[in-house]
Amino acid sequence: MEYKSICAVRGVTANGIKEGKFGLALIRASGTAAGVFTENLARAAPIELMRKQIKAGKLEAVIANSGCANAYTGKRGYNDAVEMTEYAGSALGLEANTIGVASTGVIGRYLDLPLIRRQCAGVALNLKATPEAEDLAEKAIMTTDTKPKHALVQREGFTIGAIAKGSGMIAPNMGTMLSFIYTDAEIEAKPLKAALKLAAQRTFNRVVVDGDTSTNDIALCTATGEAGKANEKEFSVALEECCRILARQIAADGEGATKLLEVTVKGAPKESAAAKVAKVIIESPLVKTAVYGEDPNWGRVVAAAGRAGVKFDPNAVSLWISDGKNKYPLVKSGEIIADLAKAKAAMHGKEVIFILDLGAGKEEATAWGCDLTEKYVEINGRYTT
Repeated sequence: MEYKSICAVRGVTANGIKEGKFGLALIRASGTAAGVFTENLARAAPIELMRKQIKAGKLEAVIANSGCANAYTGKRGYNDAVEMTEYAGSALGLEANTIGVASTGVIGRYLDLPLIRRQCAGVALNLKATPEAEDLAEKAIMTTDTKPKHALVQREGFTIGAIAKGSGMIAPNMGTMLSFIYTDAEIEAKPLKAALKLAAQRTFNRVVVDGDTSTNDIALCTATGEAGKANEKEFSVALEECCRILARQIAADGEGATKLLEVTVKGAPKESAAAKVAKVIIESPLVKTAVYGEDPNWGRVVAAAGRAGVKFDPNAVSLWISDGKNKYPLVKSGEIIADLAKAKAAMHGKEVIFILDLGAGKEEATAWGCDLTEKYVEINGRYTT
């Protein structure tokens, strides 16, 4: 069994448990830390706590539960989040204010603290740096996910590993639902925060499953420093790659999804403009349903781009469709050249890619999403019952 993520990083041990819908993960790693958080105004209690604690720029461990989001739970919820850090601190012999905390699950319900305390005590007894341990931690935080999400990027001199959960309520506007990232590179808090913010902007923030920004989105990155100093630019590039791997997995595992949808927008005046157009296309219900039905109704892509609020000449755009192997032109400099049979064939697989050139600049950006199916309605129509 090979390492897939966090336990390949020197200085990291982990474990987790899942009992029905309720899971708990513990990850121990001491080092410089940074975080990015949801911009939803109805932030969950653990988010409110972590926005304060991360200012110290250091973490010793993370505790995360699934099954209850501890969101919209007021003062009691905040105190419960603090209690979780105290459980972890007591079990691991650490100060509670050095513990990261995260929750995911149903909004508007209080935590089952006796359950969490029991799970924490048991999980803490068997923290390991093994492939099995990282898998147990990942599975513990899953909710409607159908697949675990691991990422591992190795460079000469350092390693970055990460786990994440996310399947529905995905339009992060900062990071993914929950993501815990570790590296053995030695890097100070300020450049670590800058690298994480940029990586989230270019990856997690460009994933859209259903357009809903969760109350609990959080991404934490801890650098143990055990591999020695790393070049800040090289580290930033590697961190973005690690987060991109997770972003694609989250998009592909969208609730009810059957296909990964990737949109690259080129020829934009600014990267932010390209990203804006790509996200509007990704989140369009008409585009998403066409992808599900393998209907080469590519005009929906151009129509979505046109309402994104970015200026370009519609008669100058070019558009291609791809299945990841073959690439077919649909429009060239405003002229329709689509072969609909080939376009439809490109939609048969698990991945559908659109490349749109706006002809209005030199910048580009990529966003990821998925198709929209009946299964999404089924999952979310009975989420709490």
